[in-house]
Amino acid sequence: MTQDPTTVAEDLNDLIGFVDASPTPYHAVATAAALLDHAGFTALDPIEDWGPEAAGPAYVVRDGALVAWCPGRRSDPAAPLRMIGAHTDSPGLRVRPRPDRSTAGWRQLGVELYGGALRNSWVDRDLGLAGRVAVRRDDAVELRRFRTDGAVMRVPQLAIHLDRDVNTTGLVLNAQQHLTPVWGLGDASDGDFRAWLAALVGVEPSAVVAWEALAYDVQPSAVIGAERDMLAAPRLDDLAGCWAALTAVRHAASVMDPPELPTVVVLNDHEEVGSQTATGADGAWVEQVLERRVDALGGTRTDLLRSLTGSLLVSVDMAHATHPNYPERHEPGHWIRPGGGPVIKHNVNARYATESTGAAAFRAACDRAGVPVQEYSHRGDLPCGSTIGPITASRLAVDTVDVGAPMLSMHSARELMAVADITSLPTALQAI
Repeated sequence: MTQDPTTVAEDLNDLIGFVDASPTPYHAVATAAALLDHAGFTALDPIEDWGPEAAGPAYVVRDGALVAWCPGRRSDPAAPLRMIGAHTDSPGLRVRPRPDRSTAGWRQLGVELYGGALRNSWVDRDLGLAGRVAVRRDDAVELRRFRTDGAVMRVPQLAIHLDRDVNTTGLVLNAQQHLTPVWGLGDASDGDFRAWLAALVGVEPSAVVAWEALAYDVQPSAVIGAERDMLAAPRLDDLAGCWAALTAVRHAASVMDPPELPTVVVLNDHEEVGSQTATGADGAWVEQVLERRVDALGGTRTDLLRSLTGSLLVSVDMAHATHPNYPERHEPGHWIRPGGGPVIKHNVNARYATESTGAAAFRAACDRAGVPVQEYSHRGDLPCGSTIGPITASRLAVDTVDVGAPMLSMHSARELMAVADITSLPTALQAI
């Protein structure tokens, strides 16, 4: 595939802007909503009745999740869907409900490890805080997003003079003991964090009811390499997938000749912790949204079930590129190259949902788009990760294929991918 340099540059800047604006799932869906607003999509209230505007292009947000859709040439309620799924969350550190503590003159914040993070990648990094806070306003509760302008804390590593064997035996970090960030000097008092957060969002401490506060690496995304052909960034798993899905649905809504079938984008939260939440893939929310869309089109639940039976879901998560320093950790015959195009992910134990029907459909789309495609299979003696694909496939009974863009350092605080793969992925999705 020969890529247009202008398109690649535009996509690169677009992805960087999306990632850097989205340190948390709540920021990610707000950024996504702004992109959809600009593209002419209508925001629907998740509680109110939906009228004709629900035919699309439209979207609905709930917490850190979003569902968006645009019509195709087929407009009947039972029309099959071109579905693209991704997730907004990433592994990391989240502040506890009562986080204030101190040791030996250092003020610290109690945190809990979220998901399967590479723990060492959070050590000795300048970390900011972002998330949302529930604020009491009279008899109601208002949710507000927040984000620090810069770093406010750091997880300090033990000096080599106190751990002489670290370079030979490896760094072992206990999630309870060794990942507590330092964020000030002196002795902590109960309520310090609440008061700090209240000042950040401009309310009295007594008005702060609860929070979801996440650590994030304040270093912005960077284009690196001798040829400037790599992107180093946080949260590529799976904000790169979210961005690719949003790019595809915005394209479907903008072209003069729309696709035959409606396009639906699902951005779930909580994939990294099992998806069993109201806005996770294992919850009922997506199905409810799809049923309400069909209802607004004048259809029935039977129409929805007919639609799903004929639909295809492309579950977009990132894929393991073959690590140049650890090639033996990868399955022979299935090495994945950076810049080699999107990756179809296979696992016979259904950790990925790909079956032959979905794989064939995605490969055909890549052929139509002139995009190369790669095939990933995990080593049999290593546990395999998973995605929203198998969960959504089982909940909605929809044919599914798991795909992604190749990357290194998955689940690190900072990850790495090829610039060329940024454009390849949405190009393939647009051809589904």
